[in-house]
Amino acid sequence: MLEAQLESYTQLREDMSRRDRSLREKVMSLEEAASFVQDGMKVGIGGSTMSRTPMAMIWEVIRQRRKNLSVSRCIISTDGDLLFGSGASNHIITSWFAQGILWGLSKVMRYHVETQGKRFEEWSHMAVGMRYRAGGMGVPFLPTRAMLGSDVMTQRPEAKQIDCPYTGEKLLLIPALNPDVALIHVQRCDAYGNAQMDGLQFMDIDLALAAKSVILTTERIVSNDQIRRAPDHTKIPFFCVDAVVEVPYGSAPHECYGLYEPMMKHMEAYVSQVNSDPINGMKEYLDKYFYSPKSWNEYLSLIGMEELLEASQRGRSIYND
Repeated sequence: MLEAQLESYTQLREDMSRRDRSLREKVMSLEEAASFVQDGMKVGIGGSTMSRTPMAMIWEVIRQRRKNLSVSRCIISTDGDLLFGSGASNHIITSWFAQGILWGLSKVMRYHVETQGKRFEEWSHMAVGMRYRAGGMGVPFLPTRAMLGSDVMTQRPEAKQIDCPYTGEKLLLIPALNPDVALIHVQRCDAYGNAQMDGLQFMDIDLALAAKSVILTTERIVSNDQIRRAPDHTKIPFFCVDAVVEVPYGSAPHECYGLYEPMMKHMEAYVSQVNSDPINGMKEYLDKYFYSPKSWNEYLSLIGMEELLEASQRGRSIYND
């Protein structure tokens, strides 16, 4: 069994080494980029909670009726609700699944896990990060003390306890996580995929290195000259990236640091609607905001210009302070 696992990981390394890493333009539409995500794939999502969520890409994946996706994210929020509720995902790997700090655990998640057979696979926050880190390093596992002595460890037979060969102390081996495709939203990047992020980076760099392909959505595409003026700000390099999509307000109704804060009126209305009725409330929300709009701009118009402008004002004032 172990030999088979090692052989499969060696094959994964070989497959990733054959990726096209050339410097080329990768700009495309949301619809075109979503073709990288196919039924049954492992999908990694960047950002954390309500921060820099690649919502526009999730919106398009759901609209294209993808199924049986295994989704991972360090901390998942209402994006997890939408992926479960739409049927796009049947398995979510994360360290915390809630609609946000204000609203607590997701009733949508509980309904789908408790009655519909969908899987919520919980790891510690550190363990999720180390799984991406191992995948990005090209090793099949990393040792850690995280989760030792925790009830979370008892739920994760994939993690293996060993005695350290050097000190004799107990360690836990965390298996690598290599998504088939990563969805990451950034403040800016060039047409080649050199991405710059402001604020917290979360686990996005390791995720980009670990994934077999990477779709970047960005608030704006800038020139390569502008990227080169501040090379130390480039956190994800072009050779990791396969698609670039310019999508203003691409995290709405979540936030994108320095540009806009969460759109709280919309979020509160959403939580009230789906928590009061996880089945019909979610169906009505998806019909109105996901399936009916003909474009991302039309989706934004449903959220409302007033809310977009208020979120932008709050986001920029925080950044400037």
